[in-house]
Amino acid sequence: MRCAKRFVTTAIAIVILSLNCACAPASGLDDGFTAIAVLQAKADQAQPRDRCFLYAELVSQMTELAIRKANSGDSEQVSKTLKLVNQYAENIHLGVVDNSRKLKDAEMLIDRASFRLKDLHDDGGNEDRSALQETLNKLYQVRTQLMMRVFEK
Repeated sequence: MRCAKRFVTTAIAIVILSLNCACAPASGLDDGFTAIAVLQAKADQAQPRDRCFLYAELVSQMTELAIRKANSGDSEQVSKTLKLVNQYAENIHLGVVDNSRKLKDAEMLIDRASFRLKDLHDDGGNEDRSALQETLNKLYQVRTQLMMRVFEK
């Protein structure tokens, strides 16, 4: 059941990202969608002990993408990106195992992403503040969980 859910989630993310990439060649830029799609596939196929860090990388890259979209005024894309960030954070939350690798690095990535999103939230220019606050809350929760794991070792 969990594997099927992961497959569907991956398929949806790849479709969304590929639709975004289809428009990118016209502008000459892909806004990092290709790298994000590759990282998403890698994270989904990785060993459980490697997923935490890879999903933290995804959270970091998607956060930067959301900020770029917010700065360009694309609030619809910001909302979609925040939903993916929230989903990846949930994957981290559910997938941290006792032998997860690079926990401190993952925690630092989540901390940085939280800081960047907090700045976006405080600027007040984003129309979807509730989604932004929900994502921030999830990132704070994940960061706390990761810190607890780091200090257990």
